[in-house]
Amino acid sequence: MNLEHKKRRVVVTGFGMVTPLGVTADETFENARLGRSGIREITNFDTKGLPCTVGGEVNGSWDINIKAVNSEIDVKRLEKYVTRGSRFMIGATDEALKRAKLSAKTIPETAGVALGFHGENPVVSDMVFLHRFYDGKGGWDIEGLRNKGGYSYFNFFRRKSDVGSTLLSALFNCKGPNLAIASACAAGSQAIGEACALIKSGDTDVMIAGGCESSLNFTGFIGFVLIKALVEKYSSPDAASRPFDRKRNGFVMSEGAGAVILEELSHAKRRGADIYAEIKGYGSSADAYRITDMHPKGEGAVIAMRAALEDASLTPSDIGYINAHGTSTLQNDATETMAIKEVFGSLADTVPISSNKSMLGHTIAAAGAIECILSIMGINSSTILPTINYEFPDPKCSLNYVPNAAIERQHRFVLSNSFGFGGQNACLCIGAVD
Repeated sequence: MNLEHKKRRVVVTGFGMVTPLGVTADETFENARLGRSGIREITNFDTKGLPCTVGGEVNGSWDINIKAVNSEIDVKRLEKYVTRGSRFMIGATDEALKRAKLSAKTIPETAGVALGFHGENPVVSDMVFLHRFYDGKGGWDIEGLRNKGGYSYFNFFRRKSDVGSTLLSALFNCKGPNLAIASACAAGSQAIGEACALIKSGDTDVMIAGGCESSLNFTGFIGFVLIKALVEKYSSPDAASRPFDRKRNGFVMSEGAGAVILEELSHAKRRGADIYAEIKGYGSSADAYRITDMHPKGEGAVIAMRAALEDASLTPSDIGYINAHGTSTLQNDATETMAIKEVFGSLADTVPISSNKSMLGHTIAAAGAIECILSIMGINSSTILPTINYEFPDPKCSLNYVPNAAIERQHRFVLSNSFGFGGQNACLCIGAVD
């Protein structure tokens, strides 16, 4: 990277969200500011007999007119590939572009896409249908399956992790770099961080980045049930997600999408764009430990946070708020607390920390993007969002988690943490506009 590229700064000129708390960024933020919960009894599939029956579902009446996003292309050709999760992302991106005063017609063709997404899980009815063509003796009636129809081969494409980024590039005419990132709970933050790296390197001036997820069906849900990662004890759905609280006992699975428009600073200035924040730093790491557990000492989390601070040329004393990963699991919350103490030392007791997942649940690949946007909106409104359902202090989680009510406080720099299954870690350092 030459000296000119080292000087390139990445700013946020647009953002949009579709979440269990709202179908726009403003609606989501306002409900979060008021400490409301988006967790309800699941309606997407039958949960009878399961130990967990709650989740964060997007409003069932929400939809996006994909034809209206770009009326100049053959939308019917693309709609065959659209999943529930990618539909959320199209809606979030459309909102983000409008806020950035861009569209499919005006965004530069050199713009790129970086998306955290895991594709669509197969549904039980599809698997049952496929097994009608199995004789039970090791033979498949492939000709019968082809000729009798009823099973779309487009299902194969819908399950690919790159279908979302491909759809966005086609719908919004982005012919620059295209990244599909499948790194569990860190994917949304990593997509934003890697998009920033592409802009700083000079490969492009504009990126659509973020994450989306819709795993709230039986096949997406049951794996987490089997490993006992989901909450099983709760007095009511809205009290089920309780990060850092002593009575937490598992996370709440959710769905949604978050999109940001990232631009090189001078490019944004030249076109007179509104600038909402700057992505100051990005850190990424691996625990190199286990597939499902964080390192018990939070080593990967420490590496990612320190890397983000170093990339931003900031110190812990500069950080006014930490948007925690805070999943409401016994291990994550205690380990993240330990990692924050390691990085922040004596300052750890004074910096406000909260978990948006207390209200939203865990949107997996979308989480880092949604939390980045909520952090940006918090900076611009001098608001630090709360951790709701915080009632019983845990000696292992002994920091300031902004319990139950938002606070009004001006702050310029935020660390936003995303720590995923498989030991994937990402941290974004977000700053106010100079």
